[in-house]
Amino acid sequence: MIPLRDYRKSRTLPVVTIALIVLNLLVFLYQGVLHTQGTRLNDGIAWQDRGYAPPAFDPGSYRTHVLTGGEPSLYPMAEDEYFLVRFALVPAEFLKGIDLPPTIPAPIWITLFTSMFLHGGLLHILGNMLYLWVFGDNVEDAMGHGRFLLFYLACGVAAGFAQMAAGPNSPVPQIGASGAIAGVLAAYFLLFPQARVLTLVPIFFFLRLIAVPAVLLLGLWFVLQLVGAGSGPAGEGTAWFAHIGGFVAGAGLVFLLRRRGVPVGLWEMLRRRPS
Repeated sequence: MIPLRDYRKSRTLPVVTIALIVLNLLVFLYQGVLHTQGTRLNDGIAWQDRGYAPPAFDPGSYRTHVLTGGEPSLYPMAEDEYFLVRFALVPAEFLKGIDLPPTIPAPIWITLFTSMFLHGGLLHILGNMLYLWVFGDNVEDAMGHGRFLLFYLACGVAAGFAQMAAGPNSPVPQIGASGAIAGVLAAYFLLFPQARVLTLVPIFFFLRLIAVPAVLLLGLWFVLQLVGAGSGPAGEGTAWFAHIGGFVAGAGLVFLLRRRGVPVGLWEMLRRRPS
C-alpha cells in the first residue's frame, strides 16, 4: 500500500518537514553527480585485518586494477560509493570506535546523523520522502518546528542503535531516513488514528485508490516490519530493526514533545469505544 495524501490540514507551514525533504534530495543529487566522476582507491587490507569484507568491493574491477599494475592492498570504488561508505553508519566501526577507510574528517559518532541523509537509489529516496511529506506536516504542527526537528533526529538515532543492536558486527553500511520517518509514523498513529489517508492499494491485478484510516494503515505497516525482522539475518537488505526502533522511539517521544493541549487521539478513540 502506498499513501498519497491525508485529508487532515496542517495549521502551520511545515518548514522543518520541507527543509528535511529538500536536504535529503540535495544530498541524493550530489551522490548522482559523484557517480559520474570516476573512481577512488580504498584500503582493503585495513578491513581484512579485522576480519571484514571490504565494502563495495567488486572482484572484476579489482582484478583489472591489479593486472594493470595497481597496488594489491587497494581496490577501486566508484566516487559515489566512496562517499556513501564514508558517511554511512557501519555497526562494526561505530561500536568499536574505529574509522576504517574511507575515513571521515569528524568523530565516528557523526555517522549516526549523516547516514540519515544518504539513500541507495531513486526508489529508496522517493519512498521515504513520500512518507515524510504525507505524515510529517501534521506531526510537526502538533509539536512545533523546533521540537519536531529534535523528535526527528532522536528517532533516527534510536533507529540506528536498534539496527546496530541487531547486528553489532555487521560491516554493511546502514543508510536512509526511514528510521527517523518511522518515528513520524508512530506519532501520527497515536495522535491522528482516525485521519483518512488516500492510499494506492493493489487488489489482485488492479490498483485502487482507497481512503484508509491511519490507525489501520500505519498499524499494518508496523506489523510488516515485525514480520520482516523475523524473516532473515540483521544487517542484510531492509533495515527492519531500524524501522522498529524508530517507531518505538517515536511512540514514546510523542508524549514528551507534543504541544500542551494536543490530545493523543488513539487514547481518545479507545475511550469512546463501547465496552
